[in-house]
Amino acid sequence: MSDWRFDTSKVFAPDEMASVRARSDIKGFGSVAHAWAVIAVSMALYAWWPNPLTFVIAVILIGGRQLGLAILMHDAAHGVLMRTKAWNDPVSQWLCAYPVFNDTIRYRHYHLVHHRNTQQPDDPDIGLSAPFPITRQSFWRKMIRDITGQTGVKQRRAQIRAALGKPGEPFAKRFDTFRDRLGGPIIANLVLLAILTAVGKPHYYLMFWILPLLTWQQVITRVRNIAEHAIVPDNNDPFRNARTTYASWLERAVLAPYWVNYHVDHHLLMYVPCYNLPKLHRMLLAKGYGPRMEIQPNYLAILKLATSKPQLATA
Repeated sequence: MSDWRFDTSKVFAPDEMASVRARSDIKGFGSVAHAWAVIAVSMALYAWWPNPLTFVIAVILIGGRQLGLAILMHDAAHGVLMRTKAWNDPVSQWLCAYPVFNDTIRYRHYHLVHHRNTQQPDDPDIGLSAPFPITRQSFWRKMIRDITGQTGVKQRRAQIRAALGKPGEPFAKRFDTFRDRLGGPIIANLVLLAILTAVGKPHYYLMFWILPLLTWQQVITRVRNIAEHAIVPDNNDPFRNARTTYASWLERAVLAPYWVNYHVDHHLLMYVPCYNLPKLHRMLLAKGYGPRMEIQPNYLAILKLATSKPQLATA
């Protein structure tokens, strides 16, 4: 475990820290509302002009916002999505986590260990970054499994098995385990199905919720995981054991929503809300930390690094 920590008191004035740590109910609610608005508009686009192109666009945009909901849940896990504490967890659970079959509280316990032990042997996320670099062939095999839904189905099966409890346990205990782990997600998804049914589009639940969740969302989640910690220069330096990636408007729209690309900045000050990360990044650059930080110009540059392992020649 690395004991070095970024001492903000030696770098930023109190008013500077207050400005980037400021939480906002309006910005928090606004981010959540934006995600759902993009999802609704994407479905409406296909309903208005149904064809293969609008179908693909809708799946990509919705999958991106499903990742966006997970990112906003991540902020709530740090307690910074909302200014009002009483709203932070309920809003995150019902509008961010449960719809994508996640859980803010359970994720919080897991994720804070990752922050304490980033890129160390006891980091629970080390398995996401340790295998890299890999060959291009290996990468494309993973991409095929993701886009065809194999990865997503495997994850859902594991989630259901865990929720069903251990064989041989009393039914009441297994039922309580199931309700605790999947009760909220099931209710949230039934509500979503009911809304789509009410507008005469119940089939959209499979087309534009489950399908993106099992396919495109898996692709961009993998890319996000690679970008954040894979092949970083120094596992023991907080400026270099995570990565910030500059993202174009298109990358932000389809694979890096809600400022998730400012990841080294997030690790340096994990209690800064996502909507303040661009400001924090500018402040760090102004203080002269740019050359020390692990920054890449775009996601393509990262994927080139991540797939730089040569393919072994076959006899």
